[in-house]
Amino acid sequence: KEAPMPKNPPANMPRITPYLLYEDVGGAIQWLARAFGFRERMRLTGPNGAIAHAEMQRDDGVIMMGNPGPQYRNPKQLGHVTQMLYVYVDDVDKHFARQAGAKIIDEPADQFYGDRRYAAEDPEGHLWYFAQHVRDVAPEDMKMPARPS
Repeated sequence: KEAPMPKNPPANMPRITPYLLYEDVGGAIQWLARAFGFRERMRLTGPNGAIAHAEMQRDDGVIMMGNPGPQYRNPKQLGHVTQMLYVYVDDVDKHFARQAGAKIIDEPADQFYGDRRYAAEDPEGHLWYFAQHVRDVAPEDMKMPARPS
């Protein structure tokens, strides 16, 4: 009898999962847990004992983490943002109040597209947006605010 086909994606994994690079994966695990409420789900150590891969979870979202290498760089190494992560939380103001040690880029504010959100940077330069959907806005009613000249 043939073995059943494995589930794709595997159980407990979202279809899209960001993979973030940290020079200090262990430190990032501790920091993300303390500052943003993520929890560690797994880690793999390499032959040298350093963490080669880790996964963290918040609600139904997962992030994978590893080390930068010759072909991969993180924002800290490059000196600029390389991506942004957008995470929905149940109460964005409460989440903002509990964050610890993040560099705040934008304080919580209502957005034209119906979310209330804030932006924060982690110690290695990854940009995180935490949001709560507070009102539905039809696409035809969304109007971007004018940028100051």
